[in-house]
Amino acid sequence: MSLADALAKGVLLGDGANGTLLAERGFKKQPYDLANLDAPDLVQEAHREYYEAGCDFVETNTFCSNAFKLEGLGVSVYDLNRKGAEIARSVCPSGKFVLGAIGPCGKPLAPFGQIEPSDAEATFKEAAQGLIDGGVDGFFLETFVDIDEIAIAVQAIRSVTDLPILVSKAFIEDGEMIAEGLPSRRAKEMSELGVTAVGANCIVGPQRMLDLVRMMAEETQLPIIAFPTPGLPQLVKGEITYDTSPEYFAKATMRLIEEGARVVGGCCGTTPAHIREMRKMIDQGVKPKARTVVSRTAKEKEDLPTASASELSEKIKTKFVTAVEMDVPRGLRIQKLLDGAKNLKEAGCDVINISDGARARLRMNPTAVSNLIQTQSGIETTMHFSCRDRNLLAVQSDLLGAHALGIRNILAVTGDPANIGDYPSATSVFDIDAIGLCRIMSRFNEGLDLAGYSVGMRCAFTICCAYNPGALDQNLEDDRLRRKVEAGAQIVYTQPVFDLESAERAARLCQDLQTPILMGILPLRSARHTEFMHNEVPGVSIPEHLRAMMANAPDDATALQIGIEQAQQLSAAIKPMAQGIYLMPPFGNASIAASVMEAVK
Repeated sequence: MSLADALAKGVLLGDGANGTLLAERGFKKQPYDLANLDAPDLVQEAHREYYEAGCDFVETNTFCSNAFKLEGLGVSVYDLNRKGAEIARSVCPSGKFVLGAIGPCGKPLAPFGQIEPSDAEATFKEAAQGLIDGGVDGFFLETFVDIDEIAIAVQAIRSVTDLPILVSKAFIEDGEMIAEGLPSRRAKEMSELGVTAVGANCIVGPQRMLDLVRMMAEETQLPIIAFPTPGLPQLVKGEITYDTSPEYFAKATMRLIEEGARVVGGCCGTTPAHIREMRKMIDQGVKPKARTVVSRTAKEKEDLPTASASELSEKIKTKFVTAVEMDVPRGLRIQKLLDGAKNLKEAGCDVINISDGARARLRMNPTAVSNLIQTQSGIETTMHFSCRDRNLLAVQSDLLGAHALGIRNILAVTGDPANIGDYPSATSVFDIDAIGLCRIMSRFNEGLDLAGYSVGMRCAFTICCAYNPGALDQNLEDDRLRRKVEAGAQIVYTQPVFDLESAERAARLCQDLQTPILMGILPLRSARHTEFMHNEVPGVSIPEHLRAMMANAPDDATALQIGIEQAQQLSAAIKPMAQGIYLMPPFGNASIAASVMEAVK
């Protein structure tokens, strides 16, 4: 009997989790797919136990076997997938099946993330070919979130085989998502890909999955997949565990069959014991409800309110803007910073820039600092926001928190890697880069998060981005700026410039992009500072004549005065071509910044 025949005949019971089961039995290396090579007997025994428990098919231990999750491990995607399929096939009884498990890439695809769709398709194709050559009967695409990534994976598999494809999406546990009919829409979209079955897996337990199954079953006549987790997880001694009893899990999943599920099993935390209990109850007989496709009328969404815009977004339309970056000190003593910000406001500064752990140095959270400046010093801030320290969830959470505190101006930066900073052993995240961050803020300004859920208001982020007129690869830097603007960037902040030619070129580019530019100005303070900036800071080039002037200064006080005068002259020359300047005074010195500002009043 083929897999398609088995699906048409009745309920098909799959297996439970592979990864958590292997971890429980002593294989701790990540990803768990590596057990196919390092502990094949352990994987084989897990598959055998699932078959003996009564499942109709097992999934190969290949959920993470793609180029992005295996990066740096020296393991071939093809080899790992083929080995995984061969292990499962070696213990597959007659009349049972092996499905090749394929999971998402692990990080967002472009345009939000840095993974190009063509690269994703290539690794899915390589994974599929390995699974085919290892002997699978079909494919199980599971725990995908992005519907576009699902389509890419299906296309990749279809380019090499016509074997059945089962597609399962992960849904968050969210009442609004249910109320807006998202499961129905996603079921329809997945069905249109020409797959064999569609459904949901992971994240939620069997009770929470009921609504998902019910709504998906109303939208399509394809078999519905339901692979819940056994309730909510907990962290015990550093490991994620589940304690839902197999008996309860089996009883609860029978309700999923009654609501329309035809392919059932378990996700993270389920074991052969859970599958054994499910087998018993399925064999006792479960009566599914009649399937009917329901035509739903989309609920008309109320128009979302729009948040108030930032002062910077209004000022830059009518005046030459002055922004000053101030250093956040180590620790908690920031009164000097607050006083400096207040003095700069009185001197005519429009906005204070606060960095986010530049050079991976430990500093107070920039949201807290920006809020303190705005509330206690009375001047608006532009908060730098780095992608280094936050995963995709935290990026969106922190942005919403900043917006709620009235921080509207955000400078999107990819961030310096953690290994160059105070804690080189810290982990860098980089789920997205600055381009993806601009897109997320642009979505927030439409009232939606990255997953398409409403945030209750059209945000009013002024989306700023960075640009280096002296980059080592200027063509790449220019291209990234264009992509940032396409992603929603509204104001450009440049790295420091020290000559008029670089400033003119940057201004022409931003004029072509119809995007305001704040030109970076950094007053040099000494000959040593000058040589450091020129020789040790990537992308900074100081003209020879200026380096000579600083080197010939009789003392540091004279050198600082030269640095200020040169910054004043450059600022005045830049004023006709830019919409503002972005001052970076040494040590965040407010008085130096105020001196330079005199040249553009």
